[in-house]
Amino acid sequence: MIRLSVRVIPNASKTCIVSNVDGKLVVKIQAPANDGRANDGLLCFIAKEFKVARSRIKIVHGQKSREKILEIDANDLQKPSS
Repeated sequence: MIRLSVRVIPNASKTCIVSNVDGKLVVKIQAPANDGRANDGLLCFIAKEFKVARSRIKIVHGQKSREKILEIDANDLQKPSS
C-alpha cells in the first residue's frame, strides 16, 4: 500500500499534474467538483499515470475536500510519465 497526499484543483482547462509541493501532489482536474465527478476524474487520472487499475486506488481521507489522501494498492508501481 502506498499513500499519496494530493491537492485537487477542479474545473481546470485540462487534467494534469501541476507540481509537487511539500510532498503533496497538486493535480488539476477538468471535471467540476459536484456529484463526485472531480473525485472520479482524479482516480481515473492517477490510475492512468501510475499504470494501475482504477479499482486499486481509493480515497481514504478528504472525500469532500480539495486536500485528499489516496491509497494505492500496487505491487509494481510505476512512476508518472510527467
